[in-house]
Amino acid sequence: MKTVFAWHRPLMTVAALMVLSTVVCLIGLILDPRQVTGMDAWAKPLKFSLSILLYSVTWAWLIAHLPRWRRIAHAAGTVIAVALIVEQVLIVGAAAAGTTSHFNVSSPLASAIWGVMAVSITTLYVCTFLTTIAVFFLRLPTRSTTFAVRAGAIIALAGMGLAYLMTGPTASQLADFRGIAGAHTVGLADGGPGLPVLGWSTVGGDLRIPHFVGMHALQLLPLFAVLLGWLGRRWSLLADDRVRTRLVVVATVVYAATAALVTAQALAGQSIVRPDGPYLAAGWAIAVAGLVAAALVVAVRPRPRIHLTPA
Repeated sequence: MKTVFAWHRPLMTVAALMVLSTVVCLIGLILDPRQVTGMDAWAKPLKFSLSILLYSVTWAWLIAHLPRWRRIAHAAGTVIAVALIVEQVLIVGAAAAGTTSHFNVSSPLASAIWGVMAVSITTLYVCTFLTTIAVFFLRLPTRSTTFAVRAGAIIALAGMGLAYLMTGPTASQLADFRGIAGAHTVGLADGGPGLPVLGWSTVGGDLRIPHFVGMHALQLLPLFAVLLGWLGRRWSLLADDRVRTRLVVVATVVYAATAALVTAQALAGQSIVRPDGPYLAAGWAIAVAGLVAAALVVAVRPRPRIHLTPA
């Protein structure tokens, strides 16, 4: 445990605090019946607790294994840790007060809180940009996992940037301003019917979806590469890391295309559970193309390497 905590003490401290925050939010969900924008008041800080936990542990591990830029990345990671704590404290505080944390400019205090959150989010993004550059100096035991981490970091950075699409006031807010400037939902006001737990709108576009999909590429793509490595020790078709690397490349293209698709779908005001027209066709095209490409990679394997020995 000491070794794990030593990856990056500030980020691992944040991870430990998020475990505690998760417990507090679960208790809040059980005991507090209040709702904010149609969801249980403690659902949002719970989701942020879990997301920040994953984010902190992932970057702590990556920074600890950097061969170069480690000092700069460590400093950036420390700033990230502070920004994450500020963000979560304000989100939990808003839940305790029974109000919304994001986009709230209904009073001078609310505006000041939202301003602090905006600064912390921007700081977080800039520092993540620096650590993402540093990741390109990282070399893991296999080429497939190295590629997965680098690709995942880039897509995650893009996914984080998509959050800025939510921060502008909508046309309806400008026409009838009520202290809220910004929204998750496109085409409708926040607070309508949503998916259980996640809260994503089932009747309109929701920009939280591409934000979520993009950000967690940093966990999902490396996990896919690790899974392929585990299968490669048991299945000869995946024993060659060149095959696994090509499959990771296919998965990366499919993942990036999916993130782009759900972004376009959200901006068009279309619900994630009711895709139609070009969005439905594009989804099927991405899925089929990904499966065909993966099948070809496995079927057309590279020739075995020939190791020459000196005479």
